[in-house]
Amino acid sequence: MSSSLPAFWAVIPAAGVGARMAADRPKQYLQLGGRTILEHSLGCFLDHPSLKGLVVSLAVDDPYWPTLECAGDPRIQRVSGGDERSGSVLSALLHLHQQGASDEDWVLVHDAARPNLSRDDLDTLLAELADDPVGGLLAVPARDTLKRADKRGRVVETVDRSLIWQAYTPQMFRLGALHRALADSLVADVLITDEASAMEWSGQAPRLIEGRSDNIKVTRPEDLEWLRLRWTNRR
Repeated sequence: MSSSLPAFWAVIPAAGVGARMAADRPKQYLQLGGRTILEHSLGCFLDHPSLKGLVVSLAVDDPYWPTLECAGDPRIQRVSGGDERSGSVLSALLHLHQQGASDEDWVLVHDAARPNLSRDDLDTLLAELADDPVGGLLAVPARDTLKRADKRGRVVETVDRSLIWQAYTPQMFRLGALHRALADSLVADVLITDEASAMEWSGQAPRLIEGRSDNIKVTRPEDLEWLRLRWTNRR
């Protein structure tokens, strides 16, 4: 299957501090199964034969990255990240342009703290979007009943969950289109929470590709414990 999949660049924004984890270091450097969360998040891409290269956006004064074994991997390039996700991704895209990457190249942006991406989900995303005019993202349909609340925490209405999806990563778009969308949204001071929202703001309609629900983002301590237990049971 991999031989028919499009080549791609991977971008990992990893300049955040993960304050909600209340840890002694950024959450991407916490241990999970003998390696850091970040190493697991990088691994699925580094193991893929269609990878052209990977750019990781890090804090300027990050002391942890040089200690990782993968820091010396020639396929990985490091750039300085921004205060927000969009700035970190834009920095990586600018670097790819400077390295001669084409506007038509596919770029997959993945959360640094999303270490449980499966190879099957990655292959599905690449296969389904290979000829898509816009691109898209892994996502999971909402399963629970959803409520919209007012500012006092009172329910205003029950939302039709059949139309609601939870956005995951990777998110896959053409380099040139994503670069323009992010740059223009920053100039316009528009709130951008992920790459898909930048593309939406630019007038595009990204495609949703259903993925596994266990491709979770580690945000709180219980997320990390859930993954540790799951991996232990899997072994």
